[in-house]
Parts: sequence; C-alpha cells; structure tokens
Amino acid sequence: MATASTASRITRKIGIAVKKAASRNKGWYDLHMAAASGAIAQRLPLVDLVAEIRDARIPLSSENELLRDFPALSKRIVVMNKIDLADQTQVKGWMRYFEQQNCIPYGVNSHNKDSVKGLLNFIQAQVRGLCKANHHASETITIMLVGIPNVGKSALANSLHQMGRISAAEKGRLKHATVSPQPGETKDISSFKIGSHPNIYLLDTPGILPRMIHDAELCSKLVLTGAIRDGLIEQKELARYFLTILNLSDQYKKWAKFSTNEDRLLSFIEHKVEDSISSKLEMRQKKQHMMDHTQDLIVNDVRGTIFDTISCFDGNIELEEDMIKLMEAELVALREAFRVPQGLGEYVYNRVVSVKLLDLYRTGRLGHYTLDTLPLTLHHPL
Repeated sequence: MATASTASRITRKIGIAVKKAASRNKGWYDLHMAAASGAIAQRLPLVDLVAEIRDARIPLSSENELLRDFPALSKRIVVMNKIDLADQTQVKGWMRYFEQQNCIPYGVNSHNKDSVKGLLNFIQAQVRGLCKANHHASETITIMLVGIPNVGKSALANSLHQMGRISAAEKGRLKHATVSPQPGETKDISSFKIGSHPNIYLLDTPGILPRMIHDAELCSKLVLTGAIRDGLIEQKELARYFLTILNLSDQYKKWAKFSTNEDRLLSFIEHKVEDSISSKLEMRQKKQHMMDHTQDLIVNDVRGTIFDTISCFDGNIELEEDMIKLMEAELVALREAFRVPQGLGEYVYNRVVSVKLLDLYRTGRLGHYTLDTLPLTLHHPL
C-alpha cells in the first residue's frame, strides 16, 4: 500500500465519521446559514466586484460553491488568506492556477498589517482599473467578501476598514465586524468603508457551506482547518489526522535541535551546536507558565518529543496499521511534553493532548501545511 493511499484511507474514515455525526444532529448547515445563502445570492448581481476569501491551506476545498451559480462573476478576486499557515513552496503554484482559472489571485495574512496594507492597495488598484475599463460614473463601488466559515473574512474586513479610514483621513467611530475562532459567528451582512474617491465599501457576509458535502476527504479538511466545528467528531480523531500529515512530511526533521536524545541530536543537527545550546539556555531562563501549551518552552518540548518518537519508530508508515501505531505512540509521549497531570484517565488524557496539539497546528506552531494537491490539469472554471 502506498503512503499516499494510507493517508487517503485515514482521511476518508474521518470524513465519513464527520458526515455520519452531522446526519445525527444539527450538523454544520442551520437556518441562519440557509438565510445567509439567500441574502448573498440576492445581492451578488448588484455588487461591482466579488472578493472570495479562501484558506491558503485548502485553496480548492475552501471554495464557496454558491459562486458557481453566478457564471457572470467568473472574473473575480480570489484572496488566499492565512498564507502564513500554508506551505510557502506551494503558494506561488496556487496563484498561477487561479490566474489560469480566469481569477485575480492575491495572498494575504490578515494578522499582518503590512500584508493587509498590500491587499488594500491591490483592491484599490483593481477598482481604479474597473472604473476605467467600464467608464464607471458612480461615486460608489461595492465589493462583497464571500467565503466559507472561518477563513478570516471579518478579520480582513476590520483591518481593511481601519487602514482605509486612516488613509482617507476620515474621523468618527470605528465600526467592527464580529471576529471569532468559531465558524458561523457572522450572522448578518455588514458594510465597511475602505476608500474614498471613489467611495469603496466592503460587504462582510456570513460564512456558508453546502447543505450536503459528499466528498469525505473534503469533509476532513474542512473540520481540521476549523471551517466545520470540532464537536462533530472526537478531538483524538482530528489529532490523528494531523499527525498523519505531519508524519508523512519532512517537517519533523527540522526539530532535531529540540531532541532529548543526544546521539540522534549529534547525527541530525547540521547547524552550529553552540547556537542550539544558547537557544536552549535562553528558553530555560524565561519564566513561563508550565501549563500554557503556547509557551515556547512547551512548544519546543512538543517538537522534540515528536522528533524523537518518529526517529525511534521502526515500523513502516506506508502501512496503515503501522501509521496508527506511530500516532498512538506520539499521543502517549506528548502527555509529558504538554505537562498533562497524571491520574486523569485515558479518555481525558487523549482529549487534553489532542486539543492542545490541534491548537498548535492551527496557529502554525507545528509547521505549515497545504492540504490540497495542486491540480496537474485545469478543472472546471471557477
């Protein structure tokens, strides 16, 4: 069995579990999402430009399927947000792909001011080009932000609004969109001004997903990146999915300097030993809260633990059975790295470790991964 096949089998199993859980309870599609879909569909033909926000970790899987019903909008901006969390070697390839799909691509990190400023300048340039090409006489241009849940639309709307307001030297109370790590927090369509001469307004819309998702692998990617809420599946299963991705990558080899095994440390480290020692001393000297898994000391222990566990494993991860054994070994070893208190019981152990591990993945502390594979041939026009 090939490695890619092993990963696909594990991914599909998780996706199937998510779909079954969704069918038993509220799932991801509720009345507010249905109402939002209708409201967006009504307004789409009335706006001047559409900016579809996608998650750079899943450039294809984060497509908003509603836009397929509006072929006239085929020429639009595709904003790949969270590029800081994606594999940087693949970002340019995805940019070229979207260009070939008759879209205008742009990559951004919504938490970086310079990156957002670049997006604002880019959007304003697109608006000027639009006005010139269409001889636009209106003094107001409307841009609709659309996307699936949790791709960062509201964070971008806030940042673009603040920067646009400052550059236009406008005063007054600053309006904010609701920003939350939980999908589905934006309930209504809100308007934010981001430019003057002409006046440019952004419409921040609720994130929507299809009522039904038939592709199990797509389901897995959406729940791992946070577009679908975690509660539909045990965190341990999501943690195992992430570990599958990590174990099949070379990311762990970069963490040799955090190894606790001196023999492997000497064989793997290629950089200066004194630099590593100095770095470790600096980390130990910092007073950090030992239960906070986001602290550098604990994150580096997690990295070192993963490195040691993979390096010691003598199985064949091309076999699904061996991959599962490795993941179980990692989850057990990470209890100590995360400083999980003893005596909690197996279920609580797994839950605590999994929640912390997923948080570090989703914030980029355990490497940057692009889950979608760049198509070798062009798919249907977006």
